[in-house]
Amino acid sequence: MEALYATMTGALAACGLYLTLRGRTFPVVVGLTLLSYAVNLFLFSTGGLTTNGAAVIKEHAGHYADPLPQALVLTAIVIGFAMTAFSVILAIRVRGELGSDDVNMARSDESREGKS
Repeated sequence: MEALYATMTGALAACGLYLTLRGRTFPVVVGLTLLSYAVNLFLFSTGGLTTNGAAVIKEHAGHYADPLPQALVLTAIVIGFAMTAFSVILAIRVRGELGSDDVNMARSDESREGKS
């Protein structure tokens, strides 16, 4: 189970990095979202992967789930959602002002294209 979990975390990170390096804004936003999911999975795995563990530590509980990584992941999910919403709004605004969603295009590039 740990090997599958680590493989999926690595695959999400690789796909997120690939999409982040693309030239358009939508794949960049999706890539950042996938990277945040990979980080969430990594944070969750730091507490140890347990099945049928007690969520709350009792007196004689020898097998329990660590609540700290779970709290960190919940916080990271909320922050990641806010970051994704901000990135989408920023991408829409840039597309409206520049007329293109190309990541590498700037206003100076646009003015040089119009002169030639």
